[in-house]
Amino acid sequence: MPMSIDNIFGIGGTALNAQMIRMNTTASNLANAGTTSATEKEAYRGKRTIFKSLMDDQMTNAGSPYVGGVKVDKIVDDTKPVPRVYDPGNPLADGDGFVFQSNVNEVTEMVDMMAASRSYQNNVEVVNTARELMMRSLEIIKA
Repeated sequence: MPMSIDNIFGIGGTALNAQMIRMNTTASNLANAGTTSATEKEAYRGKRTIFKSLMDDQMTNAGSPYVGGVKVDKIVDDTKPVPRVYDPGNPLADGDGFVFQSNVNEVTEMVDMMAASRSYQNNVEVVNTARELMMRSLEIIKA
């Protein structure tokens, strides 16, 4: 199946959208990295974006109509355990003096943010290159 210029822009757009959601999720994780809670159930758990390739027409929809693109399939909680920390001076501490912290690792989040940013930049370059090729083609046709 030949690839039209519309498909290139569409596929690039799906990738830009997916990476933006990934960056927003990572920013939320970083914002909540230092939070504490009174119970394990209330503790903030890091979020992870799960991508899905759009491999055929049945997988596409009005939000992502381009075969070959990508979408965020879901956002799930990180399964790492929530740390229990002894902090008897904390107003949220239980009777034994423990609080529950977020399971977010800030170093891991920064690496993920940089990877998402790089992927976003790469897809901007794809769209810009396609636009430039289209403009050059128009110049050749004019001549």
